[in-house]
Amino acid sequence: MPTIIAAFADGWGRVLRAPAVLLGSFAVTLLIALPAARAVESGIAGSLGSSLDAETMAEGANGEWWERFEESATGLDTTFTPSVIGFGAVVDNLSRILDNGALPAPVVGVVAASLTVWLFLIGGILDRYARRRPLRATAFFGACGTYFVRFLRLAVVAAAGYVLLFGVIHGWLFERFYPWATRDMTVERSAFLLRVALYAVFLGLMAFWSVVMDYAKIRAVVEDRRSMLGAFLAGWRFVVGHPLQTGGLYLLNAAAFFAVLLLYGLAAPGAAGSGWVVLAGFAAGQAYLLGRLAVKLAFYASQTALFQRSLAHVSYTAAPQLLWPESPAAEAIINAAPRVPGPESRAPGK
Repeated sequence: MPTIIAAFADGWGRVLRAPAVLLGSFAVTLLIALPAARAVESGIAGSLGSSLDAETMAEGANGEWWERFEESATGLDTTFTPSVIGFGAVVDNLSRILDNGALPAPVVGVVAASLTVWLFLIGGILDRYARRRPLRATAFFGACGTYFVRFLRLAVVAAAGYVLLFGVIHGWLFERFYPWATRDMTVERSAFLLRVALYAVFLGLMAFWSVVMDYAKIRAVVEDRRSMLGAFLAGWRFVVGHPLQTGGLYLLNAAAFFAVLLLYGLAAPGAAGSGWVVLAGFAAGQAYLLGRLAVKLAFYASQTALFQRSLAHVSYTAAPQLLWPESPAAEAIINAAPRVPGPESRAPGK
């Protein structure tokens, strides 16, 4: 337990000591979402115009207008549904994951762009957190470019696992086993509890696969691995070999994520309001996005800290002797080597 807490605290420390990574990732996230948001805004503005519906929507929600808008909506406009209001968006996303719901077709492109950009940035982010010291932009983006090519290959392995999870296991649990197990049940509560248990099993399998892929990326960066199959197997071995540490750290990070969700649920705006209420709601939404991103980065940073502590790298990677492309592991070894005094240091009076 002390190791888990130490890695968790160390991870948050690495995130907070690198504000440029957090704020830069937040800015990139907004830039990716901005074109889609602008397109939806144009569709809404074109539908409302200066009508009476616009006045009622400004004060709250107009169900009749919303129904007409949904009937005529095309493209990204189809995503503007009542579920996007406040905390409803969080619940809708969680429901889509648990029930294997398909993404709306217009959103697929935005999600694909976001995943691609994140896959590019994560190599530099992990390299920065592993070294625990500032990197120049050249070194940071150099690491991003190098590991992006490698992580594209690793993404094939990750995708195969998620296809198995959502394409095979989810269907077996909820479309075959659940109907079979509940066909003779007469108590609705029992069927509900069984479904909750199956959700827990599925989420556990998802968490295991996600953790394995996280440590595969971490081992690829810290140890400068070029074989992504080797990085995947190394990540798998580390998770299986340290189940209490990796699992406990994941649960602790998950608790931090749910704390952010809880705070947003308490502060999330409703449909009604105007003026400062709208601004406060917008600020709450942006704070939630920033907090959720900070937790996501803390997942990576704390897992990196746990891995380095397990391999006794943690005391060495902070010193700025070398710049990328030397790997954090190579930097750790060189920084740990004993220093041989030079002639100047042996001179009289020194």
